[in-house]
Amino acid sequence: MTKPSLPELLHAAVASVGGVERPGQVSMAEAVAEAVEDGSHLLVQAGTGTGKSLGYLVPSLAHGERVVIATATLALQRQLVERDLPRTVEALHPLLRRRPEFAMLKGRSNYLCLHRLHEGVPQDDEEGLFDPFEAAAPTSKLGQDLLRMRDWADETETGDRDALTPGVSDRAWGQVSVSSRECLGASKCAYGAECFAEMARERAKLAEVVVTNHALLAIDAIEGAPVLPPHEVLIIDEAHELVSRVTGAATGELTPGQVNRAVRRSAKLVNEKVADSLQTAAETFERVMELALPGRLEEIPEDLGYALLALRDAARNVISALGSTRDKSVQDEDAVRKQALASVETVHDVAERITQGSEFDVVWYERHDRFGASLRVAPLKVSGLLREKLFTDRSVVLTSATLQLGGDFNGVGASLGLPPEGTEGDDVPQWKGLDVGSPFDYRKQGILYVARHLATPGREGSRTDMMDELAELVEAAGGRTLGLFSSMRAAQAAAEELRSRLDHPILLQGEETLGELIKNFAADPGTCLFGTLSLWQGVDVPGPSCQLVIMDRIPFPRPDDPLMSARQKAVEEDGGNGFMAVAATHAALLMAQGAGRLVRATGDRGVVAVLDPRLANARYGGFLRASLPDFWYTTDRNQVRRSLASIDAAAKADQT
Repeated sequence: MTKPSLPELLHAAVASVGGVERPGQVSMAEAVAEAVEDGSHLLVQAGTGTGKSLGYLVPSLAHGERVVIATATLALQRQLVERDLPRTVEALHPLLRRRPEFAMLKGRSNYLCLHRLHEGVPQDDEEGLFDPFEAAAPTSKLGQDLLRMRDWADETETGDRDALTPGVSDRAWGQVSVSSRECLGASKCAYGAECFAEMARERAKLAEVVVTNHALLAIDAIEGAPVLPPHEVLIIDEAHELVSRVTGAATGELTPGQVNRAVRRSAKLVNEKVADSLQTAAETFERVMELALPGRLEEIPEDLGYALLALRDAARNVISALGSTRDKSVQDEDAVRKQALASVETVHDVAERITQGSEFDVVWYERHDRFGASLRVAPLKVSGLLREKLFTDRSVVLTSATLQLGGDFNGVGASLGLPPEGTEGDDVPQWKGLDVGSPFDYRKQGILYVARHLATPGREGSRTDMMDELAELVEAAGGRTLGLFSSMRAAQAAAEELRSRLDHPILLQGEETLGELIKNFAADPGTCLFGTLSLWQGVDVPGPSCQLVIMDRIPFPRPDDPLMSARQKAVEEDGGNGFMAVAATHAALLMAQGAGRLVRATGDRGVVAVLDPRLANARYGGFLRASLPDFWYTTDRNQVRRSLASIDAAAKADQT
């Protein structure tokens, strides 16, 4: 039997979901197949509505080797495992003459731990274990959640937190889950044979397609010990998120509360002298942190340096003592010891990393109104790590609706550790960028309006002219507005102001769960939804409920952001343009994501309004505009009000 062609396979897969093949999807599938075949790498920008999931699934399944797909959001993981993969596998089965297995794999703390559930949680303040089911009042929210999870444990096949609906708080989930460091290991655990996390790993070992998240991919790259099974092909969807997720996984933190927890957990398992030295070091660290002022530490202050050295050395002694002493009087000693060890090791590792003072790390203090001060350390850049760990021994395909910034892929490529496109060399990863476009006609469906007449936004201030403009635009649109703000304070101020001026309901992020807010926004076209970062990327509301997307200002990183400012400075010291490489690229990515909220279907019409004149006037404005969909562009405020009124009238006519 002849091997089926890629067009045949793609046609069968698209037909199975009742879809229509699109030129961009075909181009993407061909490019993915080529990259997989010759072991090269591909950055492919595929706009909303392209059908990019099938664009990479079909050639990956046809290749026949194991593929790992890493995504940033739970929604896409679910879509792949519950909808796209089952349909695609069934559609391709008659042609491929095989039915590839697929599985989901996440980090251990995402799975219910049966040992924790049945044996309780090692307590900080008393010997033995603490039974959360007895301690939590059955009438409390925590108590109800714990009882619900105990019932759920008997019926769930996966133990995956995301399969529990409705979900539970982090506090409740923490009572029934463990980190990889806290896990006893299947061979030592009484519940090892039934362990949900171990079963997920076994399923992944047998599967041809493994769906995971960026966080686990980052851990796999950083820790060196492989978590994911060996694979020939790596697909990274929502690839615009990868650098920030890897940075997050490589960031360490120390707080007085965390250090004191480590002290309490280990105190009764080691001799008094060793325990006292960690207690003394913890008290010294806490005193230093009481005086900590937010900001980057280009050099470690002397008092902090002494405190960290004392913590590191005391923690090392506790780790040695924990490994060599036993105490049978402690109930479920292995679990208590493992949790104590995990806490102390984290303190040791972060303290040692900061005291070593790598030039490739950024260290800073943060202060939170509720949680107090924390000391954080993050890599200056992750490009070297990604280049070394991702782009060797496998073909990598990175895809997103926003990868081409300022007209090319080199900015995103550089952040991933890739040389400029087309660079030759034996040890240089070979890659190409491809923009397969979008099925939408952006110039006919959307307008990009820049309010050029407004004052340039300063760091503080009420921006009265911006509020007037905002109110007029929302009124002209008849509501139907998604307001994307650069800070929560700005979103709150705008919501408060417009609630007093307009009759349209204004929903505000934080006043309800995000899911509930988006559902209510979609249900009533007269409603507006205002918020910050998660709305720039997480809203999919096609139709008349979202016909105006407003950005209050260009979302540059805060000037006092320690990590971003350090990265910018490093680029400048290497002779580059730090502002363009870091701040402008960060803003371009967010603006492209935000503008992408407007047109989600072929019938959508609307306006993206940017209330920041710098997009029209500043030198970098052209770079930012080139990163956005190709909307019709204007700075004419009267024209845009007429257009909004016309779109509103058409939407109302369609409703009647």
